[in-house]
Formats: sequence, C-alpha cells, structure tokens
Amino acid sequence: MKTFTTITSLLALFSSALAAPVDTAEADGTTVSVSYDTTYDVSGTSLTTVACSDGSNGLITKGYTTFGSLPGFPNIGGAPTIPGWNSPNCGKCYALTYNGKTIYVLAVDAAPGGFNLALQAMNNLTGNQAEQLGRIDATYTEVDVGLCK
Repeated sequence: MKTFTTITSLLALFSSALAAPVDTAEADGTTVSVSYDTTYDVSGTSLTTVACSDGSNGLITKGYTTFGSLPGFPNIGGAPTIPGWNSPNCGKCYALTYNGKTIYVLAVDAAPGGFNLALQAMNNLTGNQAEQLGRIDATYTEVDVGLCK
C-alpha cells in the first residue's frame, strides 16, 4: 500500500509538471542573432553571388536574376537554416520579431551565426536603428512564402 501511495504521488507530481504553461518566447519562435550587410541592399546584385543561386533549389531556377527582382526586396538576407549552396531552405520566408515589430524576410544566402539582412530590412525591423545597434537578438519562425511579397 505504501508503494502504491508513493507511485500515485509521483504520477500526480509529473502530471502537474507536464501541464505547466509553456514559455511564450519558445512558443512564439526561436531566438537568433540578427545583423546586417549592405551587400543585400544593392538591387542590381546578381543572385550568382549567394548560396541560393542555381541548382534545383536555387532562385535563378525560379526565374529571378538579381536581388531587386526578388519578391519583398529589400527584406532579404542570409538565414541560419541555409547551410550552403542549393539548400532546400532557399527561398523560404521567415517572420523576424524585435521589440514587438515583425518583418518578413526571404532567405537567399547562408548565414551560420544567425540572420544577416539588408541594412534597409534591419532598419525596418529596428525602427531605423540598425547602424546604432549593429547586432540584435530577435525571434524567428518560418511562415508561408506568400508573406514575403
């Protein structure tokens, strides 16, 4: 009987732990470092300069030729989800949120340390404070690519 009571108490303890609320930061997205690179701001830059150039997953294969031809330009940049050339994550759309402001970014390049955006995109995210802040922590989630248009 003592063993049964102990097991019942343990089950009740584990059940309440499992029912605990989830941290909203984790539920809303993954925290990531965000920086900028003015290379992504130049609309005439050829897509041959980024990891998502050609190949079956490349953006050139989908009919785009320059940064300016991409939907949502200048909200483009490198993403930590792209390990290198021809990644299946090329062209995915991500919602980045910083201090309550959300922008949608089209992933066009590899960025192993976090997102690396066009300066204008980071200014859109930070209220024109990209150069003052340099690097920020934001949250991101993958969203429908239609939001990056």
